[in-house]
Amino acid sequence: MSKRIGIYPGTFDPITLGHLDIIRRGSKLVDELIIGVTTNPSKNPMFTPEERMTMVEREVKALGIENVQVVGFNALLIKFAQKQGARVIIRGLRAVADFEYEYQMAGMNQQLDPNIETVFLMADVSLQPIASKLVKEIAMFGGEITRFVSPKVCEEVIERVEQQGRRGDY
Repeated sequence: MSKRIGIYPGTFDPITLGHLDIIRRGSKLVDELIIGVTTNPSKNPMFTPEERMTMVEREVKALGIENVQVVGFNALLIKFAQKQGARVIIRGLRAVADFEYEYQMAGMNQQLDPNIETVFLMADVSLQPIASKLVKEIAMFGGEITRFVSPKVCEEVIERVEQQGRRGDY
């Protein structure tokens, strides 16, 4: 039997507890889970791709999951999945708005390669509202983000906000 390889793609800017929940659960569905850290300039990233990869590797290692590796990519997702030998793309869903976008993407990916399936995992109820974009915005206005990210990621986000002089009044 061939190895079941899955891809969990994202910008992970920063990686949140919601991402880690999907990684933990998704790693149980495949023999090998590749976390694809991608670039997406339209999301106005706070961290470089290299910083995000390091962050993801550290956080995954802390979970003690053995069948996960982190790989950076800057390509069409389906091409990346093909190159990695993946047959599954894992996507996390938080709300209906996520579903509409992800449903469309899954349909397009199926048109590009019908041999690669998309599997949706619902985020844990307690983690559903968490989004990297909101974590950054909360941090920029001096809000508390410790419920949304690990302690180390929290430090890194606050440090970056301060370095960029983007801390708002509070």
